Amino acid sequence: MSNKLVYLFHEGSADMKNLLGGKGANLAEMTRAGLPVPPGFTITTEACSAFFAANETLTDETLNQVRDAVRQLESQTGKRLGDPGNPLLVSVRSGAVFSMPGMMDTILNLGLNDETVEGLSQLTGNPRFAYDCYRRFIQMFGDVVLGVDHYRFEHIIQQRKEEIGVKQDTEMGAEDWKWVIGHFQALIREKTKAEFPQDPEEQLKRAIIAVFQSWNNQRAKIYRKIHKIPDNLGTAVNVQLMVFGNMGEDSGTGVAFTRNPSTGDKEIYGEFLINAQGEDVVAGVRTPRPISELREQMPAIYEQFASISNQLEQHYKDMQDIEFTVERGKLYILQTRAGKRTAGAAVKIAVNMVEEGIITRDEALMRVDPDQLSQMLHRRLDPHAKLNVIAKGLPASPGAATGHIVFNADDAEKLANEGARVILVRPETTPEDIHGILAAQGVLTSRGGMTSHAAVVARGMGKACICGCEQLKIDLRKKEMSVGDLILKEGDMIAIDGSTGQVIQGEVPLIDPELSPEFKQLLSWADEVRTLQVRANADNPEDSNKARELGAEGIGLCRTEHMFMEASRIPIVQQMILAETREERAEALAKLLPMQKEDFVGIFKAMAGLPVTIRLLDPPLHEFLPNMEALLVELTRMQMDEKTDRTELIQKEALLRKVRALHEFNPMLGHRGCRLGLTYPEIYEMQVEAIFLAALECIEEGIRVEPEIMIPLVGHVNELKQMRELVDRVAQEIERRTGKTVSYTVGTMIEVPRAALTAREIAEEADFFSFGTNDLTQTTFGYSRDDAEGKFLHAYVEHKILPDNPFITLDPNGVGQLIRLGVEQGRMTKPGLKTGICGEHGGEKRSIQFCHEAGLNYVSCSPFRVPLARLAAAQAVIRGRQEQK
Repeated sequence: MSNKLVYLFHEGSADMKNLLGGKGANLAEMTRAGLPVPPGFTITTEACSAFFAANETLTDETLNQVRDAVRQLESQTGKRLGDPGNPLLVSVRSGAVFSMPGMMDTILNLGLNDETVEGLSQLTGNPRFAYDCYRRFIQMFGDVVLGVDHYRFEHIIQQRKEEIGVKQDTEMGAEDWKWVIGHFQALIREKTKAEFPQDPEEQLKRAIIAVFQSWNNQRAKIYRKIHKIPDNLGTAVNVQLMVFGNMGEDSGTGVAFTRNPSTGDKEIYGEFLINAQGEDVVAGVRTPRPISELREQMPAIYEQFASISNQLEQHYKDMQDIEFTVERGKLYILQTRAGKRTAGAAVKIAVNMVEEGIITRDEALMRVDPDQLSQMLHRRLDPHAKLNVIAKGLPASPGAATGHIVFNADDAEKLANEGARVILVRPETTPEDIHGILAAQGVLTSRGGMTSHAAVVARGMGKACICGCEQLKIDLRKKEMSVGDLILKEGDMIAIDGSTGQVIQGEVPLIDPELSPEFKQLLSWADEVRTLQVRANADNPEDSNKARELGAEGIGLCRTEHMFMEASRIPIVQQMILAETREERAEALAKLLPMQKEDFVGIFKAMAGLPVTIRLLDPPLHEFLPNMEALLVELTRMQMDEKTDRTELIQKEALLRKVRALHEFNPMLGHRGCRLGLTYPEIYEMQVEAIFLAALECIEEGIRVEPEIMIPLVGHVNELKQMRELVDRVAQEIERRTGKTVSYTVGTMIEVPRAALTAREIAEEADFFSFGTNDLTQTTFGYSRDDAEGKFLHAYVEHKILPDNPFITLDPNGVGQLIRLGVEQGRMTKPGLKTGICGEHGGEKRSIQFCHEAGLNYVSCSPFRVPLARLAAAQAVIRGRQEQK
C-alpha cells in the first residue's frame, strides 16, 4: 500500500504537526472547526524526505498524489487549473514543523498564464486586478523559483512609475501592468535562457521543488542553528485556493495577533491594507494601518474577526498570529500559528492566561523559554539623558540600543566580530539579512510595519527594532541616510528606542530595566516547583546585591583574584609577587589584608544569612605582572636611551627577570590554584584570615554569615588535606586572638578529571564539591578554550562533529559523566555531601536540566542569569513529571 503523502485540509488535524508542519496542521484544525478557511492540501514532510532521498527529485508517488489532490480541489471549487474560462489559482507556501523565517517566500496566484489572465479579467470584470495578479505571480515565481533577483523586477516597476508619473502601485492601470509583464518575461528570458513557464502543472511542480530545496538554503540553516532545530525534519508544502484582497475598496488583507506581541496586553494587535495582497503587509512595500481602523472601515468584518480570534486563542490555549483576507466583503482566515512575542509579552501572557483559567501554572512555566528571561533584562535609554530625536518610526521590538550605523548585514557581522556595537539600517530586511540582525545591537528600517520581517525576527531575538521610519531616506550606494537636511554616514553613532520608535542622533547612555509584576509572579511559581538551588557568581558587593535582588540563594563562586585586579591594588600585588623573602611578602600581604576583608564584609552583608563560597587565589601569579614582550620592548628602549635613570633600569631588569621566572608554557595547567597555596601558603593564610575577620565583624553587627572556603584545582586528596589544615590553623589562631569562633566549611572545586575519578577519597577532606565546569571541560576535552573557540570549535559545531559548543552547553556524555561519577563517589563517603556547579554552564538551560537529573544541590551563574536558572530548574522538574506519566 502506498504511503499517504498529501492531505486535504479536512483530512488533517493539529496533532499531525510533525507530518503536516505547523501551518498545515493549523489549517487542518481550523477547517475541521468550521472556520472560513480557503480549501487546499498539504504535501507532507515525509514527501520532503523522499525528495532528498531521490537526489532532489519529486517521486512519482508524490506527483500522482498531488494531481489527485488538485482534482479534488477543482471539484470543491468548481474551478480548473489552466482553464481560461474559470481558472483555479493557488498559493504555495512552505510550512516547517517549527516556524522558520528562513524558509521559502510565498508564491501567490499560481495557475496564471497568458491565457488564464484574460479569463480572470473577464470573470471579474476587472482587467487591472487580473494583470496586477499576473505580474505578482511572475515576480514571485521568477525570484523564488527561477532565481532572478527581486530588485530587477522592482526596477522595472519603478521605471514604469516614473514614465507615467505616479508613486503608488495602486495608481497603475491594466495597460501599465501589461507593459510590466512584457518586460518581466523578457527579463526572465534574458536571465534563464528560457520562456516563463505557461503550463500550470509545471508551475506547481517547480514551486513544490523550490519549497523543498529552501529547507537547505543558507538562511534556513542559520536559523536552525540559532534555534537548535534538527536538520532532518524537512518542510511541508501548503497549496491553497487563492482569495484576493486586491479586488477593490471592499477587499483587503492583514496580519493580527490576539494579544499585543510587544507588551502582552489583551488586545487585538496588528495591521491591514485595503485593496492589497498579503505580501504587501509583510514585505514592507506599503506602510499598513493599525487594525483598530478596520473597526471603522469594515465594522461587521472586524467583529467577525474579533470573535474568530477569541475562538482560536481558546482552542490553541496560546496567543495566535493570524493572517486574513477580505475578498469583496467576505472574511477568510488564511493561517494561524502561535505568535512570536517579546520576552516581556511571553511572561505577561503566560501569567495572565493562568489568571484567566486558560492554562495551568505548570503550562505557564513551560510556555516561557528561559533564554527569553535574559531579554527581559533589556537595557533602556537613561531617562535623564538629553535626546536629539531626529525621527520616529514604529516601535517594533522593545529595548534600546546604541551603536555605529551600518547599511548591510555582512558589514554588521564583520564589525561586530571586531568588537564594535552596530545598528543595522536598511529600507527593509529580508531573510538574507539574518546574520546581520544577529550581530547588530538593533535594527532600523525605513519601510515595513510591526509584522514585517525585521520586526518579527528582531522580536524573536530580543533585539531593539524600529520599522516604517519613513522620514529616513536611505542611500545604500553612498552608505548614508538623511532626515531632512541632516545626513548621517556609515560609522556615525545613533541610538534607537524600540519601545517608543524614537531614532536619536549620537550615543545615549543605557540603564538596566525594572522587573514587571508578572515576571516576579512567574518566578515565584518557579521557586515553588524547583528543587535545585540557584546561586550567583559574584566578586564584589555590587554584583552580590544585584544577584540577591534577582533571587540568588547565595554566592556559588567568589573569585578572590578579581579583587586584586583594581588599579589601586595592582602595585601591592606586584610588590607581593616580586618579594625576595617571606618577610617582604608578608609586608605586602599585610597591606592587602584589610582590602580583602572589606570586600568580604560587603559580600556577607549583601548575602546576609545565605552561603558564600569563596575560592582562594586561583590564576598563576604572572597574570598580575606586565606582559613579558611589552616589558622587553620597554627595557630595550630604556637601555638605548642615555637619559635613562640607572635605578629605574635596575628595577625594570629585576621585573623582567621575575616575569621570566614565572613565565609558563601552559599556564592553565601550571603553577596555579592549590599548587600556588602549597608553595606560597602565606597568600592563602592572608585570604583566610580576611574571610574570618570579615565574618566576625558581620556577626558583631547581628548579621548571620555562612562562609564556604573553596580550594581550587585539587587533583589529589593530599592537596586538599594540607590546604584544609591551613584553613583550620588560621581559624584556631583567629579564635585564640579574638576569643570568638566562626562556623565555616571547606570544600573543593572539581575541575580536573582526576579529582572526579578519585572523588571518594577527596570527599574525606571536603564538606562540599563545586564543579568548575569551564576548566573541567578544558581538561576533559584537552581543549584550550581561547584557542578552540577562536580556531576550530565553530567548524566542529558547523560540521556536526560536536552537537554544541561544550563551553556553552555542558557535554553530558564526557564532562557530564565525570560530574555524575564525582557526585556518586563523593556521596558514598559522605551521603550528605553538598554538590553544585559554578561554571558558566550554571546559567544555560540544557546544562541546568542535566544538573537536576544528576542530583546536584545547586547551580551558580552570573547575576543576570539567575532568573533564567530559576525558571530552567523548575522546567526540569516539570519535564521529569511529564516523563513519568
